[in-house]
Amino acid sequence: MKKQLFATLLISCFILASYTPLCVKPNKVHKIVIDAGHGGKDPGCFGKKLQEKDVCFAVAMEVGALIKTYLPDVQVIYTRNKENQFVELRERARLANRENGDLFISIHCNAASSENVFGTETYIMGLSDIEEDDEVALRENSAILSEINYLEKYDGFDPNSPMTHIILANYQNTFQMNSLRLASYIENEFVETAQRRSRGVKQSSFVVLWKTAMPSVLVEVGFLTNQEEENYLEGKHGKQNIAYGIVKAVEKYKKAVESKK
Repeated sequence: MKKQLFATLLISCFILASYTPLCVKPNKVHKIVIDAGHGGKDPGCFGKKLQEKDVCFAVAMEVGALIKTYLPDVQVIYTRNKENQFVELRERARLANRENGDLFISIHCNAASSENVFGTETYIMGLSDIEEDDEVALRENSAILSEINYLEKYDGFDPNSPMTHIILANYQNTFQMNSLRLASYIENEFVETAQRRSRGVKQSSFVVLWKTAMPSVLVEVGFLTNQEEENYLEGKHGKQNIAYGIVKAVEKYKKAVESKK
């Protein structure tokens, strides 16, 4: 049985690898794709007052505006440029690849069964042995259930199947180190600049990061199920602090990778 499982995974990885770009991009950050999670008929998670899709959009717009101010040589591309717009997960990656983006940042809010859980998290693609991380991926990936014929669109991907998550996690290996670098900068800035509690850099399998041909991260900016954190994200000051932390991290990442020959 184990041999059959290994063979299945090996074949699947070869199939996925056939879609992976063979060349690695030069060290530059000229174009950033900002992805506001969820939207339209896909609200994401809920707090007592807020919906995830609305917070994600507001933070994404703030991130884009600050990039234009502090990094004027960087072009910003939005996957969702209308507040109540629904965009399929695969289209977000396709847009990023068509635009030849150098970074992909997907912005989300978190939720937990306990209202005492709070803090930021930044994810990269990979396998996790922590059940809590997998639950985050399952919740975010469940957005594809809103799409018609999702099994055909996503090569048979089932968000409820552990096997397909294992296959999915192997796709972004080419960009893993730079994704990890950016994720680390973001979590550090959330602590130092935004003065938030960081729950760390993590990895799990997210459909929205699946086929992005560039370093990519998924940022959970806080828990809407925590009353204090929901209040923080409701206010303009809170959104600006979070957005500024992300932009400062991008600035550090850009300086680090562009200094390499």
